[in-house]
Order: sequence, then C-alpha cells, then structure tokens
Amino acid sequence: MILRNILTAASALALAACAVGPNYAEPKSASAPVATGPFVSANTPAVSLAPVAGDWWRLYDDPVLDGLVGDALANNTDVRVAVANIARARASLRGARADRLPQGEIGAGANYGRSPEGQRLPGADREDWAVDIGVNVSYEVDLFGRVSRSIEAARGDTAAAEANADAVRVIVAADTTQAYADAASGAARLDVARRIVGLLDQQVTVTQRRKDAGMATGLDLARITTLRDQRSAEIPAIEAERQAALFRLATLTGRAPAALPAIAGDRNISLEITDPIPVGDGAALLKRRPDIRAAERRLAADTARIGVATADLYPRITLGGSAGSTGSGFGDIFGGGPVRWLLGPLLNWAFPNQEPARARIAAAEADTQASLAEFDGTVLRALEETETALSSYARSLEQRQALRAARDQSERAARIVRAKREEGASDSFEWLDAERTFAEAEATLAEQDGQISRRQIALFRALAGGWST
Repeated sequence: MILRNILTAASALALAACAVGPNYAEPKSASAPVATGPFVSANTPAVSLAPVAGDWWRLYDDPVLDGLVGDALANNTDVRVAVANIARARASLRGARADRLPQGEIGAGANYGRSPEGQRLPGADREDWAVDIGVNVSYEVDLFGRVSRSIEAARGDTAAAEANADAVRVIVAADTTQAYADAASGAARLDVARRIVGLLDQQVTVTQRRKDAGMATGLDLARITTLRDQRSAEIPAIEAERQAALFRLATLTGRAPAALPAIAGDRNISLEITDPIPVGDGAALLKRRPDIRAAERRLAADTARIGVATADLYPRITLGGSAGSTGSGFGDIFGGGPVRWLLGPLLNWAFPNQEPARARIAAAEADTQASLAEFDGTVLRALEETETALSSYARSLEQRQALRAARDQSERAARIVRAKREEGASDSFEWLDAERTFAEAEATLAEQDGQISRRQIALFRALAGGWST
C-alpha cells in the first residue's frame, strides 16, 4: 500500500513536471525563400519539372542494371554498416526509454566465518553461516525533464542514423549505375577503337600496294602505319578501364570479381536516357535529400541535449524502496527470519558549485549552433550540387552535338580525300591529316557518349532519388 501510494505520487509529480531547456523548432534555412523554387539551370529541354522517380535507374530500361542495383542495395557492405548503425541507435533509444520505468535489482550472498566473541550471544557458535538476500527498487521522478530530453535526443540520433542509411543507399545506387555505365561505355569505346584500327589497317594495305606500284613512298607507308599503331596502343588502356569498372561493380554488389555474372559486361552501347529527365523543384529536393534530413535530426538531438544538461542545475529526486532478510542460514531466510524494509526519497543536487553543469550547458549550446550551421551548409551544398549537375549535363549535351557534327564532317572529308588520292589528285600529307582527324573525332565522340551517362548519373545522385525503395 505504501509503495503504491509513493508510485502514485511520483506519477503525479511527473505529469506536473516541465522539461527544462529549449523546445525544438524545425529550422528555416537562410536561403529558404529562393531554395524552394525552380532550379536556375532547369531551363533546358533536356529536363522536365516532373517529380523525381524513386527508382530512377529503371528509366534506362535495362533489366540487367535493375538486378545489379537491387543486389547492391541488399548486399553492399556500406549499406550493411549503415543498417547496423541504425540498430545501434535504436538500442540506445530503448535504453533511454527504459529510464522512465522503475529500476530494480536483486542481491544475495552467503559466507561462512568466525565472529568476535563480543558479537555473539552467550552459548552461540562463533563460526557460522551468514546469509543475506534483498530487493531494491528505485524510480527517478523526472521533474525537470532530464529523462524525457534524453529520450528526445536518442530519438533524433535514431532518425539521423536512418537518414544516413538512406544517403548511403543513394550513393550505392548511383555508384552501381555508374560502374555499369562505365563498363558499357568502355565496351562501346573498344568497338570504335577497333573499327578505327580496322579502317587504318585497310589504309596500310592500300598504301603498301601503292608503294609496291611506285605510287607511294616509304614515308607514306611509315606515316599511316604509325597512326595505326598509335590507335592500336589505346585499346589495352580502354580494356583496363572497362575491367576496372566491372571489378568495381562486383564490389558494390557484394561479390568477389570472379562471382560477377558475365551478363553484367555484355552491354556495348553507352547508357543514356533520351527523354527529358524529371528533376522536380527546390522544395521537393530539400524534403527528399537524406543528408538534409540527417542534419536536421542531428540538430534536434543536440537541442534536446541542452535540456539534459540544464536539468543538472536542479535537484534529481529518486524514490526508492528495499526489502530483505539476513540470517545464519537459508532456513532463517525462508523460514520467517528477521526481515528489513526501507522506503523513502533520495535527493541529489550539485549545489552551490554549479559551474560544471553550466559548462556542460554551454558546450551543448555550442554543439547546437554547430549543428545549425551544418544544416544550413548541407542545404546550400545540396542546391550547389544539383545546379552544377544540371548545368554540366546541359553543356555536355551541347558539346556532344558539336562533336557529332565535327565527326560527320571529318568522315565526309576523309571519304573525299580517299577518292582524290585514288585519282592522284591529293598528296599524302592531306590524306594522312584527313585520316587522323576522322579517327580523333570518332574517338572523342565515343568518349563524350560516356561522359553524357556520367553527367546523367551525377544529376540523379544530386537529386537523391532511390533512397525510398
């Protein structure tokens, strides 16, 4: 009855308590008025203002890529670490919530010894067993919100860990798509390089015949052979880059290189979306980016820790009770021997020297200011990354258009010079220069196709699609 009354009073006190420290309010970035509008660099037909797709990689319409991204999100080691960090944060939250409940412990002990003669009744044995068993129960009355603020901070840490895991998923999805795109681009560049070498091989053969017929010189043959050899030397480097992309793809999907399915390297066409890319607007970006959510939740947790530190300025009241029994043997303990019990409050208060507590408050406030600055910086970096990715993608498309026109012109010029040379109307310098120009234009255009896929993936990464899948 007494214990029930004490717990009832404690509950009433807890309900009447007020949590000290500032109450958290969602921050508004200094750039919010302009950050939530359309993107500055979205004024291009290459993008649309439609909402960003969560599973953006499916826009490439490649089932192999879909499977690889799914494998990466399930098996990537960085994702597994992030998931483990969530589990750790949730365990800390459970621990913080447990402080709201009464804490209990049971203790028991037994020892055999000899007591001084003056501590024993006449005729009693001086050597005997001493057995003790007891139960202790305590409950902290959260008058000033130390426990509730601790729970609030742990809840913020958990949400930040979940957002960090989403950020890792964004990176893993983008890196996996990029590795697959690099492998495909490498295969496409290899095809172009081999085609150029094959074309130059034909020109070497023709030049050799012309030399044998006295229509070309040894210098002509040496020059075209040198150009062919230079282009042949580029093939091993491209093959090495492609293999590196496949090895990276294996690691991202949680596999050893030898375990990567062969189908992952079958694509020999650069990865690209030809339709306008949906990018949404600034308001959607700020809600979607997991790094912004993580920074906001860390700010919430640090704000709550100011309350935890502030609570140390006030008394901490703990209601406790204990019951136990001590006897000379187990028979005494369980046979109705001497029983003891104790009920009462315990007050702890660091007073009058409260400077250590005030120092902890100042440190918590500084942490909160740093978290606020980090939040503002995260918002600005998100906008910067997105605007940069949009601008780079649009400029890359323009660059490819110019390179494609240059390639077409160089190919036309090479055909004309070949025909003139067959008729003897062109010298070897003009012919060799035309062949070299065409080879360089073809190779540059193939590299630019790969650059387009990298720009697209960088844009999706900045837009932070994929974390919700």
